[in-house]
Amino acid sequence: MSFKDSKVVIVGAGNVGATTAYSILNQAICEEVVLIDVNKDKAIAEALDMQHSIYFMNRNMSIKAGDYSDCRDADVVVITASAPMPKDSHNRLEMLAPSMRIVKSIVDSVMSNGFDGVFVVISNPVDIMSYYIWKLSRLPKNRIIGTGTTLDTARLCCELSKMYNLDAKSVEAFVMAEHGDSEMVSWASATIGGKNLSDVFADNADRTKDITKDELLKRTKEAGWEIFNRKGNTCYGIASSATAIIKSILFNENRILPVSVGLNGEYGLNNMFLSVPTIINKNGAKEIVEIKLADEERALLQKSAEVVQGFYKELQI
Repeated sequence: MSFKDSKVVIVGAGNVGATTAYSILNQAICEEVVLIDVNKDKAIAEALDMQHSIYFMNRNMSIKAGDYSDCRDADVVVITASAPMPKDSHNRLEMLAPSMRIVKSIVDSVMSNGFDGVFVVISNPVDIMSYYIWKLSRLPKNRIIGTGTTLDTARLCCELSKMYNLDAKSVEAFVMAEHGDSEMVSWASATIGGKNLSDVFADNADRTKDITKDELLKRTKEAGWEIFNRKGNTCYGIASSATAIIKSILFNENRILPVSVGLNGEYGLNNMFLSVPTIINKNGAKEIVEIKLADEERALLQKSAEVVQGFYKELQI
């Protein structure tokens, strides 16, 4: 009898990649983690540092610095590597051209070593990069998942929970579309404790005060930049988002998360990647959840799709 250990390879050992690896280890969701980075010494040092930390964790796991041959039997390959954000820019779409070359090199190396698992994409602009990786890898659409608006959704739920002094997990509201300036919220389906959000606002006017849906969306969009401007990166939130996705794959959880996935007619959109609520399991993106949007919300989703699709012509496929 033989047992296969679950294995996650993370390409990019910078702040996001290293924090994602540590988050995976802390939650003990796989047997082996491998870090790959162009700076081999950085990958070795991060892996060694984390290996020592496992002594204090609840189970034994393995983490090491490796190379692309490690992708051959990996269940998940996480791509975090991308070009740095242009100075004074707050638009992830400006990262496309320089990041494209980096991502193409990574995907070619991963696929040439026989990878046959699920890609989890963090590299920005994540919706476009997820589409690009699908085209480059030639894997089925369901095996490419971008982190998309998973973190944006967490940020929105945190903002709503603070208004009413609640656990953020009691809020269910999805940020959808592009992970960027054109993202939108499905307010029509948003609930707190099962109660429609509009009713919560109306019944708690003293606590809601002058905080509008537009203001909440603005805070959600700006949250990442608020962190970035103060410390030069964001890592904990996105690492936790990626870990939740990976856990749902490896544990076959069938959890619903708003991730960037390939659309096949859902929401009237085809042949593109955009963030929508999706059931995630061992096969990757198992099923897209098509929630009922208000007319104005559907129009915003369509507009965001047009923004993202407008950049496809720049991809070198």
